[in-house]
Amino acid sequence: MPISPKLLNEGENVVVSTRTHPKALLLPILALVLFLALGVAIMVLIDQEVVTLIGWIVAGLGILRYTVWPFLDWLTSYYTFTDRRLITRTGVLTRRGHDIPLSRVSDIEIELHIIDRLLGCGTLVISDASTHGRVVLPDIPHAEETKRKVHLLLHGQATEASSRDEGI
Repeated sequence: MPISPKLLNEGENVVVSTRTHPKALLLPILALVLFLALGVAIMVLIDQEVVTLIGWIVAGLGILRYTVWPFLDWLTSYYTFTDRRLITRTGVLTRRGHDIPLSRVSDIEIELHIIDRLLGCGTLVISDASTHGRVVLPDIPHAEETKRKVHLLLHGQATEASSRDEGI
């Protein structure tokens, strides 16, 4: 899932671009199955057209709210690490985002629950020197590999900064 080139500065390169692991869609899929089962149960058990129609309308609204909306949110949300910053964008109608320069990142935590380890994902918690303090990136695919890549970027910036300081 490519990031829009208009979000990148001149000479800025994407290192990691990802969205939340498809694991986030398990509950919406379960909701879809339950609402479809509800619609079919009402249709089979109650033999009145008006009640069946109302049942399917309720099921349809439930599917829109608990299946389609989370899928759209998953589809339109992404996290990108460039060689200069972390870019997050989330939301369907209202877009929200963080842009954190890598030079401000002070710590990267990783949380891998048992299900996460089985599915190959995890949560990254990025701590920075701002008033917000932390950005939580849930269910990142290959979280350990992403953390290693970001550490390499941070180490590279620290090396460049110390090289500049020695040159003064």
